[in-house]
Amino acid sequence: MLRLREIHAGYGATPILFGVSLEIRAGEAVALLGRNGMGKTTLMKAVMGFLRPWRGTIEFDGRLLTGLTPHEIARLGVGFVPENRRIFPGLTVRENLELGLSAAPRPSAALRRQRLEEVFQHFPRLRERLDQLGQTLSGGEQQMLAIARVMMAGARIILMDEPTQGLAPALVRHIRQMIQELKRLGVTVLLVEQNARMALNVCDRGYIMEKGLIVFEGPAKELRESPVTREKLGV
Repeated sequence: MLRLREIHAGYGATPILFGVSLEIRAGEAVALLGRNGMGKTTLMKAVMGFLRPWRGTIEFDGRLLTGLTPHEIARLGVGFVPENRRIFPGLTVRENLELGLSAAPRPSAALRRQRLEEVFQHFPRLRERLDQLGQTLSGGEQQMLAIARVMMAGARIILMDEPTQGLAPALVRHIRQMIQELKRLGVTVLLVEQNARMALNVCDRGYIMEKGLIVFEGPAKELRESPVTREKLGV
């Protein structure tokens, strides 16, 4: 579903990615692991069109993404849950969710109701908070809202950047269950996560990045047991 080939990218004259290649099949959850500053978020920004690669190609479902704008990529079915959630604090939960629906072409009232009900099945707490401002939600509720917003857009693949950062263990378990549920629904997931143990327990496969390169890849079970994982990530 998602294929990156020899991606080189950076900021200004500073290179960050040095020929990254990876593939994600439909329905998979794939972990992208590595210590801070290794290029994981930069890679996600390149996929979403926030950063134009210097070289290489990015394909989603056979369509070239390189050169498209972020909103064009979102409308193709690529959802992004950024680090620190980035919800709109001055808008209500309902308004945040309906902004997610704006990625769908000409959303009808029936589609709005259907997507809202789907979201509430997975995040019943958001139904209780519909008229609250985003800034009044707890960190865990804001993370739920950020994931629900891309679900409202009908994303077929969701890129998650550090979704458990700063959350209590109970909420980390909830995010893990949410990723498992997304897989059950057939949504593909690319997960950037510092909690490597959690990521490898919920994902099918994983890649380890170091200094802008993929240095190891394999099935999640293999990565969990590999000394390379312990060496590179300290787990």
